[in-house]
Amino acid sequence: MNLSKLFFLGLILSSFAAGAQEPSNKPSTSNKGKFYFYWGWNRGTYSNSDIHFKGTNYDFTLYDVRATDKQAKFTINSYLNPLLLTIPQFNARLGCNISEHYSISLGDDHMKYLMTQNQTVNASGNIAVTNYPKFNGNYDLSPVKLTEDFLMLQHCDGLNYLNAEFRRYDEVFNFNKIHAGDISVSINEGLGIGALMPRTRATLLTNMPNHEFHFAGYGAGAVAAINIQFWKHFFVQAEYKVGFINMPDIFTTMDMNDRASQHFWFTQRNITFGWVFKLEKKKKSA
Repeated sequence: MNLSKLFFLGLILSSFAAGAQEPSNKPSTSNKGKFYFYWGWNRGTYSNSDIHFKGTNYDFTLYDVRATDKQAKFTINSYLNPLLLTIPQFNARLGCNISEHYSISLGDDHMKYLMTQNQTVNASGNIAVTNYPKFNGNYDLSPVKLTEDFLMLQHCDGLNYLNAEFRRYDEVFNFNKIHAGDISVSINEGLGIGALMPRTRATLLTNMPNHEFHFAGYGAGAVAAINIQFWKHFFVQAEYKVGFINMPDIFTTMDMNDRASQHFWFTQRNITFGWVFKLEKKKKSA
């Protein structure tokens, strides 16, 4: 078991332990009704996947296709310029604490999926296209090299996982109790489910890609995190997320009969920066 999985498991076990303990001092202000927003960045990994392509004059499957993420190189401009915020892989989330320990939230996990070019995989099915007959034939677990004229596949604008999450929060230490500053440390973990709206760039058999946003499938995942909050309103949070994505309806070319499908597991390692706030009701004037 690698360190990231141990970290994930440790957070969950620690949270259950913290939830089982009776707190010695109740917080001076309740978390219930507070909102939070965060923005940050992620690195991702993907399991190998089988990708099925079906369209006019072809129907074939590629097996155990490898892919990587595509995080942008760090520069102040690309990561902090408001006009370029969607260039890196990012995470954005808005949530509400519905009780002292539980929250619900909506977020966008903007991941990027880049198929590894020039890898050799097995293929099955048939291709009988007229515009680029170089790869025509019947395939029976036949090895195929994924050169640029055969296939380029990216969900890099991106692999947009729009999701809702339910999380539990437990404070594990508060420096204010030892008069060492208004800083608290908590852990949280939860489950999420959502929809995939990728903007896919697929050049299949030299056909032009259909570069449109499209609801292609669904995903689900689990997350564990460590949160450090400052002055009750600002926080830094490190997260580890694992999940499953299934996309049965991916746009590929400009021909609307052409589709692809795939499913795979993913992990994320996230660093986020956030703000906690409460919406105050205006008092009625006498």
